[in-house]
Amino acid sequence: MLVNTPDALDEMLYRLWAASAIAVDTESNSLYAYTERVCLIQFSVPGQDYLVDPLALDDLSALGSVFADGEIVKVFHAAEYDVMTLRRDYQFTFVNLFDTMIASRIVGWERYGLVSLLEELFGIQTDKRMQRTNWGRRPLTEDQIEYARLDTHFLLQIRDKLRAELAEQGRIEEVRGAFERVAESEWTKKDFDPDDFWYVKGARDLDGQELAVLRELYIHRDGRARELDRPPFKVLGDRVLVALSQQAPRSFAELGRIKGLPRRLPSRERRNLLDVVGAGLRAPVPTRPMRGGGRYDEEAEERYQALREWRKGRAAIRGVESDVILSNHILRVLADQNPTSPEQLDDVDVLNRWERGEYGREIIALLRRQARIRTY
Repeated sequence: MLVNTPDALDEMLYRLWAASAIAVDTESNSLYAYTERVCLIQFSVPGQDYLVDPLALDDLSALGSVFADGEIVKVFHAAEYDVMTLRRDYQFTFVNLFDTMIASRIVGWERYGLVSLLEELFGIQTDKRMQRTNWGRRPLTEDQIEYARLDTHFLLQIRDKLRAELAEQGRIEEVRGAFERVAESEWTKKDFDPDDFWYVKGARDLDGQELAVLRELYIHRDGRARELDRPPFKVLGDRVLVALSQQAPRSFAELGRIKGLPRRLPSRERRNLLDVVGAGLRAPVPTRPMRGGGRYDEEAEERYQALREWRKGRAAIRGVESDVILSNHILRVLADQNPTSPEQLDDVDVLNRWERGEYGREIIALLRRQARIRTY
């Protein structure tokens, strides 16, 4: 059922509020817009799949009560991005979430991508081309509709299978803590920073005035992307930026020899590019800023590597991938903060209750050993 009118939304909400568990997914247009947005929200309950069209509906606030209802389980696959974008666009709060990807990794399934699970468990093959389709274009095609529907249609059955395995392995508390963490995910994409040109692929191959040209081109590309509402990489690719910086064309003829530059670029755009290159040739040579104030913490790095080795051993015992134990981010925080007592570990507040109970003593003991090693 395509939900693109207030009446259809009300009809769907009636079914969702009556359900004990619902499957959820979203589709966004990040590959086709400068400022991405949620373009489709899929729900499934037994016997019915819904495709909600946010581009056709002015008010989706009623969905907030569903996501915040602790009596309804919201089943996602790889929920983090969905949670972040729905919170960003609609300020929704998420309670009682179940993530089938997280659960499948915790129980040790070797294949945990949704495409793999659909094929392995149900014999369903999906059209991978739809992963790169423009979800902001209307009307939706039949292929898009079918692909979007399959993203949620089988999730409740996958959840039932995983729930049984989690219970059998005694992993319910572990997975609950992981679900609570992902339910708090926030959108973290930062605003445009002109100095991020240093991270353009290929920038390391440039020096001197070439870097000044690259910086001007990087700023120009972002401005054009905003005007056109397109992702920056679809305005000018990184390879083109680097080639322009290296060759510094000064005429239309020289510009035409830049590999990868669109051949049908309007004359005005070509002139703008030549002007930007010229501005870069006149600009001061940029100096790369020091990260983190320029200070390298050797002791924290040693603690981090020791924690990684400990995590690797823990994961091998369980037969899971290392970051199922603890993420790199958590290890970094622990390495930087260096808690060597239960009280300090609580103050760091990066582990959930289950993780503190399961790993806390080992982490504290490891960090204490590292301190003794440094002392000697």
